[in-house]
Amino acid sequence: MPRFYARRRLSVAAAATALISSVALFNAPTASAALPTPVSAATARTYLASLTVATEDRTGYDRDLFPHWITQSGSCNTREVVLKRDGTNVQQDSSCAATSGSWYSVYDGATWTAASDLDIDHLVPLAEAWDSGADSWTTSRRQSFANDLTRPQLIAVTDNVNQAKGDQDPATWMPSRTAYRCTYVRAWVQVKYYYGLSVDSAEKSALQNSLASC
Repeated sequence: MPRFYARRRLSVAAAATALISSVALFNAPTASAALPTPVSAATARTYLASLTVATEDRTGYDRDLFPHWITQSGSCNTREVVLKRDGTNVQQDSSCAATSGSWYSVYDGATWTAASDLDIDHLVPLAEAWDSGADSWTTSRRQSFANDLTRPQLIAVTDNVNQAKGDQDPATWMPSRTAYRCTYVRAWVQVKYYYGLSVDSAEKSALQNSLASC
């Protein structure tokens, strides 16, 4: 059963309302993130074998070099599209902001009912991409990478978990939910392969070890 969290002190009335809502959520289908399905473990192993191994270089990195979140359609930007995609019963206002819904964070197994408790994770972090070859890209390509809804690159997860991950690769950070790690590394390799990014030696070893048990 998913874990539910509350981050703000509630009044008695608000607490009662929250309790009723929580009961309803426990009785409702569990929300699950809808990350585009990554390639199989066998394909990921083949992709990984073809990636260039190189030392990372962060010289000149600036997050602003990867424009996000861009407008996707109407008044909806990339973050709002992912929140809608990854949540259950998500309601949005006229400006496309999520006003209600539930979201299951596949990294840590927590379920949230406030969009403000979620970050949209770049599965392959922007800084990691820069280190691995994106420093030579055009701004347009970096924008496409930072807002990619087609590859398994963007996912709604617990904000604190995403912040703890930061710009780490699988050699130093993996989701705490071991059940999700195979999906995570398959997605990681697919994104790096599609964008022609390199891996460092420790990263490749960690990916190989994880894919071997998928």
